[in-house]
Order: sequence, then C-alpha cells, then structure tokens
Amino acid sequence: MKRIAVLMATAFVDMIGFAIVFPLLPFYAERLNAEVWVIGWLIATFSIAQLTFAPMWGRFSDRFGRRPALILGLCTSAIAFLVFAFATSVWMLFITRLIQGVGGATTGVAQAYVADSTDPKDRAKALGWLSAATSAGVMFGPVIGSLAFNFGVAAPGLVASALCLTNVFFALRMLPESQPEKEHHPEGKAPPVRRSVRAAAWEVITHPRGNVSRLVWIYAVGMLGFMSMTAVLPLYLGDVFAITEANIGTFFFFIGSVSLVMRAIVLGRLVDRFGETRVMRMGAAFLALGLFLIPIPSSVLLASIAMMLVPIGTALLFPTVSALVSHRAKKREMGQTLGVQQAFGGTARVLAPVWATLVYQRLGVTQPFFIAGAVVLFVSFLTFGVKHRAVPEPEASSVA
Repeated sequence: MKRIAVLMATAFVDMIGFAIVFPLLPFYAERLNAEVWVIGWLIATFSIAQLTFAPMWGRFSDRFGRRPALILGLCTSAIAFLVFAFATSVWMLFITRLIQGVGGATTGVAQAYVADSTDPKDRAKALGWLSAATSAGVMFGPVIGSLAFNFGVAAPGLVASALCLTNVFFALRMLPESQPEKEHHPEGKAPPVRRSVRAAAWEVITHPRGNVSRLVWIYAVGMLGFMSMTAVLPLYLGDVFAITEANIGTFFFFIGSVSLVMRAIVLGRLVDRFGETRVMRMGAAFLALGLFLIPIPSSVLLASIAMMLVPIGTALLFPTVSALVSHRAKKREMGQTLGVQQAFGGTARVLAPVWATLVYQRLGVTQPFFIAGAVVLFVSFLTFGVKHRAVPEPEASSVA
C-alpha cells in the first residue's frame, strides 16, 4: 500500500493546485468583461483537451509506464497555472484551460496505477482513497486561493504552479512504477495486439449494453449532471447569497470535507457490506436528490445542507464505477480503457458548463439544477442494468 500512499499524496497536491484556480475562474473572467456563456466555454475548454488526451495518456502509460505519464501531466499543469497567473485577457484564460486540460487528462492513468497495485477485491476502496486525496485537495485549494488573492491577482496562479513543480520533484524521487515487468512470449509467438483508441471508443458507442460500455455511459451521464451543477454553483451563490471571491472557498471546503469523509472512511465499509454495484446505485440516488434540492432553500444554511448530498452521491458513484470498469477491462488495455472512460467523462464536462450557463442566463438561476437532477435520475435507472458479477473481457487478438 506504500505505492498507493505516495500516489495519494501526489494527487492531493495536484488537486490543491487545480482547486486554487477553478473557483476563481468565473470571477477572473467577469473582471475581464466575459459574458456568462463565455465562462461556460472557458470551463468546457479544459474538458475538450481532457477528452482528447485522456485515451492517449492511457495508451502511453500502457506502453511506457504509469509513472512517466503522471509526471509529464504534472509538468504541464504547472505551465498552465503560470499562464493563469499572468492572464490579461479572456483568450489567455482559454489558453490556460487548454494546457491545464492536457495535464489533467491523466486521471485514468492514476486509476490504472491503483488497479496495478491492488487486489480486485480492494480496488473500489483504494480508488475511494485516491479520490479522498483529491477531495482533500478540493477542501484546501479554494481556501488557499482565496487567501492568496489578498496578495494580488497573480498570487493564486503562482502558488498553484509552485505546488505543481514541488509535486514533480517529490514524484521523481518517491513515486515508483506500478506496472509489472513486460511479459515474455515464446519465440515465434507474437503478443496480443492492443486495439486502437478509436476502436475502443467506438465500441462504447456501438455496443452501449456491453460490460464496460454500460459503465462508461453511467460515468459519463452522471458526470454531465454533476458538472452542470459545478459550472453554475459559484454564479448561483454570488447572485442569490452575495458570495464573492473572498469567501467562495468556504463552500468548496465544506463540500470537500464531506467528500473526504465519504471516500476515505464510509465508501470502503459500504462496499464491503453491499458490494460495488449496490453502492453505485446509492450514489446515483443521492446525487440526483442533492441536485434537485440545492435551488429550493432561501437561506445559506439550508442550501449548504442540500449541497452535502452531492459529495455523498459522487463519493459513492464514481469510484465504484471506475472499480467495476477495471474488473471488466482487458488487462493489457487497463490504462487505455480507463482513459476512454475519462474521455467520455470529458465530453460530459464539455457539454455541461456550456448548456448549464446558457440555461442559467436564459431560463433562470434555478433551472440548471433541476435539469441536472433529472439527468442523474436517468443514470439511476441505467445502474440497474449492471450485473453484480462479470468476468473480464477476453484479450484482443487483432487490431479492431
């Protein structure tokens, strides 16, 4: 478990950098006279880059190792935060998000690292720990960002970049490679050939009821609902409760705290008792309920209680889906398959802020939450098509 601990520390510091910048982005964009719909595209730019590069990072890690992919991703993120620090136009913010998306597309690689390093029965728990580390980053990052903002507009980006570079240094020294030694094949017998990234993604589209495909769709559609809420939450809190850059970090600290407890402590116990499939269904239900309830209260306190249901839902839904995908994926394509999952999730992250901010501006500040809740409710029905047990798919023998 030492490898997982080091990976968790790396993910924690990386997410702090991300969370320092993300809550401030809408406010920085508004300072540069960006309209609300432009903010939606700013958020989506990260995901456009992520969905493009996630399968590539996964395939790269299958071939060259998880460690070099993770370290290269951290270096890219450091560059992105440095650009953010000195952004003087909306276009520079777009460039920041594009570079950051490339660096942040290694989530599937991190999940594959966990799959390499754990037994299948402990995989959901370990993925929960990994996501707990990122949740801890979500807790502390916005608070650090709000504090750093008091020292100047450039300070949050500089702090995030410095953290990333520090993370690179320690990852180089302490993060070992997780993949086993390359397989040896009898002379004259070629190893199985991996499918192309395009073929793997196309299978998800053309065979949506497959063992892996259904889970990828559950992940992607659930992410669509969740990210729709995330895109407009700072705007909603600002318009309804007069929240600003100086105190937005408090809400993200609260959400991150709940998520941390759920993923680090509660998730593993629930999986041991009920199994991954049932816990996945619980997560979808909690997430849908939270999204429906957020815009109803007229006080900050009651709205915060409703918000609490969202991290409970995501903590139960997304790690269990990723664990189930890792169980069913071809072993030689683990990184690529989890990368494809992240690509579909990235597509959802592109669409979510675009439609959510447009609806927010045109139909009202509460409507994105209700629509997102309906989307996740649909996911709840999809989860009942997942079998409790499934064997991994056979190894590919030719290029599809």
